[in-house]
Amino acid sequence: MQLYYIRHAQSANNALYIETGSEIGRHHDPPLSEKGVRQLPYLAALIAGGNPDAPAPRNDPANRRGFGLTHLYTSLMERAIHTASAIAAAMELQLEGWIDVHEHGGIFEVDEATQTRRGLPGPGRSELASRFPHLLLPDDLPEEGWWNRPYEEEDALFVRAQRFLADLLARHGGSDDRVAVVSHAGFYRAVLRALLGFSTAYPHESDGQLPVYFGLNNTGITRIDFYEDRRAIVYLNRLDHLPDELIT
Repeated sequence: MQLYYIRHAQSANNALYIETGSEIGRHHDPPLSEKGVRQLPYLAALIAGGNPDAPAPRNDPANRRGFGLTHLYTSLMERAIHTASAIAAAMELQLEGWIDVHEHGGIFEVDEATQTRRGLPGPGRSELASRFPHLLLPDDLPEEGWWNRPYEEEDALFVRAQRFLADLLARHGGSDDRVAVVSHAGFYRAVLRALLGFSTAYPHESDGQLPVYFGLNNTGITRIDFYEDRRAIVYLNRLDHLPDELIT
């Protein structure tokens, strides 16, 4: 199995933070920014492109022959769905929702006076089906909102990252599937740390180790090949599809 972990295009919250350095005024489930919308055709063209007959080393580590995706999953957050929808259209591939690949925290709002984070329901089955009819929704998606719980703390984030890896292997392990997951930067860091054997989602001074972080830009792609006896990180945060002015 090959995993392609793709971060969503730039969101309105991403743009807000670049502009102000603050989360004041953030949206609990932001749409893409104007620049994020402009990033989509470049990402989709890369994923849908390639030459199947192009010369390439074994396992095509740069995807010169194309990506050949067999499965495409997305977080149920709006910015991820819009990003994944562009890939699905370019590849003529069914897009499937995966609740567990959401961003750290879930759907929440921040009280600007107290900085308290309060969980919100998020859109439910009927709303998502109406807005994104091409999206195959999970069977267990409730009507009252896919999140609908308190803010997710770090310990729960790491457990979810471990669960995602186990579920990914249960669905696709031991196969030749090429699986793309459109998700988020915070969850990405937790997934890589779980994959590499760290014990927490984020580094802590008490670990007594050099802090290790993993960057993933908007529309950045990381490829990890899963073999029966090993995992191979083929590349991290691939961005060569974007012109310089659209790298965020």
